[in-house]
Amino acid sequence: MTRLALPNNTDAGRASVSLSPSEFSEFRTFLKDAAGIDLGDNKQYLVTTRIRKILVEHKLNALSDLTRKIRQPGERHLRQQVIDAMTTNETFWFRDIYPFDYLKSTIFPELKQKSTFGTARVWCAACSSGQEPYSISIAADEFVRGALGVNAFSLEIQATDLSSSILEHAKSGRYDKLSISRGMSDQRLRNYFNSVDDNLWEVKPEVRQRVKFRALNLQDSFAIMGKFDVVFCRNVLIYFSSELKEDILRRIHATLKPGGYLFLGSSESLGAAGELFEMVHCNPGVVYRAQ
Repeated sequence: MTRLALPNNTDAGRASVSLSPSEFSEFRTFLKDAAGIDLGDNKQYLVTTRIRKILVEHKLNALSDLTRKIRQPGERHLRQQVIDAMTTNETFWFRDIYPFDYLKSTIFPELKQKSTFGTARVWCAACSSGQEPYSISIAADEFVRGALGVNAFSLEIQATDLSSSILEHAKSGRYDKLSISRGMSDQRLRNYFNSVDDNLWEVKPEVRQRVKFRALNLQDSFAIMGKFDVVFCRNVLIYFSSELKEDILRRIHATLKPGGYLFLGSSESLGAAGELFEMVHCNPGVVYRAQ
């Protein structure tokens, strides 16, 4: 049995809270139903670490108290708070590099040729705090600047995430020194950000205007999203069961235009949905093309 330590000044008046196997199982079920996250059998410490502050804030003694409370009507805010706490938002600028290089060298020129009179569309699923969709927007600007004879490229980036709090951060377009240091070059910082103060930078309007943010649970219908030329769904499928992962990939395929591209994380694969896509080598890395 895991014990969750609480500070002595809580109204609970107890030094610790027990986390029994049944409480952990009940919480796992809630998280899977609400967010699709499939916690492993040995993740008790992760749960206690991330929800400890919420228990203290709401003067709850046990995880079972929290699980019962978030299932009650009218507890939408608490429910979202718990999901936010349990959602991993690890991200940085131009992660893995090759997807953005391949956009500029191959995909954007292809889309530019196809959509002379239209707008190319990219969906960034699980966008976290915004570094990925803004990196895509910066890559689009660099493509226009570097391509001979290209003076315009209409691109719309739909960025979605489950976490409402992280979306608010992303919408602000503001990042501190630590966030900026994770993958952002000095040259790009000068070109695409305005300095707010010594520790804060804001994405320039011309980069932000391509990106539209909205809340979306990947377990829900994608019908409202429309059709896309490219989908980024990276480093999120690893948290789902194999059944949910296959379901999401099949529904993503349905959102892609014929020949559309899908980028996954470096440790992710298509699994049973592989029949829907053709693997394309980017050297390094791979991208999947809808069949």
